[in-house]
Amino acid sequence: MDFGTAVHTDLAGNAPKVVLVCEHASNRIPAFLGDMGLGAEARDSHIAWDPGALAVARMMSAELSAPLVHGGVSRLVYDCNRPPEAPGAMPVRSEDYDIPANAQMSDEERQARIHGVYDPFRQALSAVIDRNRASLELLVTIHSFTPIYHGQKRQVELGILHGVDDRFATAMMATKAVENPYITRLNEPYSAKDGVAHTLDVQALPNGLLNVMIEIRNDLIRTPQQHATVTNCLVPWIKRTLATFEERAAE
Repeated sequence: MDFGTAVHTDLAGNAPKVVLVCEHASNRIPAFLGDMGLGAEARDSHIAWDPGALAVARMMSAELSAPLVHGGVSRLVYDCNRPPEAPGAMPVRSEDYDIPANAQMSDEERQARIHGVYDPFRQALSAVIDRNRASLELLVTIHSFTPIYHGQKRQVELGILHGVDDRFATAMMATKAVENPYITRLNEPYSAKDGVAHTLDVQALPNGLLNVMIEIRNDLIRTPQQHATVTNCLVPWIKRTLATFEERAAE
């Protein structure tokens, strides 16, 4: 089973303070899985990846001089923000779509996906953290979400989420974001109880890194101008919030 390149690492300058992660950057399905029993519309939709998230993450990476680790395989093959034992790691159903290729996997096939997709992603991110351990302070994951979910319109435009460690998320919400034109809420449209904090909890927490997950409604990041607008909101906001922690540490 050839999964191709399951993870990409974009390196940055020396001594970065921030590492960025985009688990759902790609909707690529390895050739041996064909179309997974799905039509083109489903394979291009948000169930297969996070549209717009990688473009924003790359802009943020450039502005923050931050390394970026991003997935190279659709989350329908393996969702790198889920542990192997989670039902959502290799979902048999996503929103209104059944995923035929995932419905009757053997244990051997499941293990192949774990070893071919999840393990390389986890190892690549761990390597970036280890390489920059002396300077890193913060891990940020970038995601996007659909504006309509199960027929219901979502009013929130920007979500600031946390897992076990809520320090940076709550500090962001308390920090003035003068450039923020978006309806922003804490732990919406998801929260840790939905299983979305895996990367934060297993990569940032054990390494003593502050961490936050950022969710952007995908109708707001369809064009390069929109990517830039969101980046120009998030980067100064993250910098100001991080500075508050640095100031406390210096006291």
